[in-house]
Amino acid sequence: MAEILLYHHIQGLTDGIQAFADDLRQAGHTVHTPDLFEGRTFGSLEEGMEYARETGFDTLRERGAAAAEDLGPELVYVGFSFGVTIAQKLAQTRPGARGALLMHSCIPVSEFGESWPDGVPVQLHGKEGDEFFEEDLPAAHELAKSASAAELFVYPGEQHLFTDASLDAFDAEASKLLMDRVRTFLASV
Repeated sequence: MAEILLYHHIQGLTDGIQAFADDLRQAGHTVHTPDLFEGRTFGSLEEGMEYARETGFDTLRERGAAAAEDLGPELVYVGFSFGVTIAQKLAQTRPGARGALLMHSCIPVSEFGESWPDGVPVQLHGKEGDEFFEEDLPAAHELAKSASAAELFVYPGEQHLFTDASLDAFDAEASKLLMDRVRTFLASV
């Protein structure tokens, strides 16, 4: 079973993100869910972005990196949208990473190094019509082509945070398929 460090999206550590983590725990994985927003959740992307701007994106990313410091190196890093900025950086730069699951977003690999690290598998998930993921799709394709063990899954639809059961954007069918793929991925790391 994997030890997972899971970073929430810009609306905070919502009930839907907690439920996703609980599903992984029920499958036998150890899942850490640091709350980068110190208990705050937001009803919209805009409200979450406003909080992140006020707090400072660097401050939030530092909180995320600090959460990894007390854990062993052999982690699977999982990020949802904003959380991808932390998960991807740690997967690329922290020695010992066992894998990365990047949901709804992807940063160009060059932001954190010259290439994706050898031996670190990665899965990327997003919706084809999601305006935010569309911006990241070139980076996702580049990562999928450059990594030795990478899978890119693009789902029909336009919802951004479609994996969060507590939000209106939730897509039960796509989320079930995504979770099946995540479980397969985690069984292989």
